[in-house]
Amino acid sequence: MSDKLNSLQKKLNIKFKNLNYLKKSITHKSYDPLNNYEKLEFLGDRILGFVISKKLIELFPEEEEGVLDKKLASMVNKNQCLEVAKIINLEKYILVGNKNDRTKVENKIIADSIEALIGAIYYDKGFEASEKFILNMWKNLSNLSNETIVDSKTKLQEFSLKKFKSLPIYKLVSSSGPKHKPKFTISVKLKDTKFYEGSGDSKKKAEQNAAKILLDSIK
Repeated sequence: MSDKLNSLQKKLNIKFKNLNYLKKSITHKSYDPLNNYEKLEFLGDRILGFVISKKLIELFPEEEEGVLDKKLASMVNKNQCLEVAKIINLEKYILVGNKNDRTKVENKIIADSIEALIGAIYYDKGFEASEKFILNMWKNLSNLSNETIVDSKTKLQEFSLKKFKSLPIYKLVSSSGPKHKPKFTISVKLKDTKFYEGSGDSKKKAEQNAAKILLDSIK
């Protein structure tokens, strides 16, 4: 167990004062019904929402609340948490009831555990450390910057329906790379345009990138 925890600390580049927090954050209730990550997950989920909400307001001070809410929802959902967890291969460290079969670690458990990890960092090292961890991990994944493209696909769809009464056409151009670091290229066109390509480490982000490039071309 100590080897597993030490390995995870190196992966995170965080040295815990109390390793019990770290251990609990990767312990599913099937492994230990009493000392598991559920309460840490509850806390980490709230910290994640607060940190991302605060950052979005800083980046987009003129945006309406409804737009910010959509951006937030797209960045803190379970799918996004799962993608973050996979960046650090968190599934390799999670403790579940069946110790001999790592394929039993379901995606929901992996996503929950990254939130629990945020809670563990908060308890052990304070809010600033948990905020730094979140902004670093979510920036890598979600393009958390002034050039965020969260709503590009929606904007393109609304434009196409209004002007052409039809939806944009998306096509998968290519997919490559290992499972933990894939790359997708997707093209999109409207009724009277050529195909425009965008890439990303998920199909969703590749579609968003392609949509943004097309939108930029017609402005």
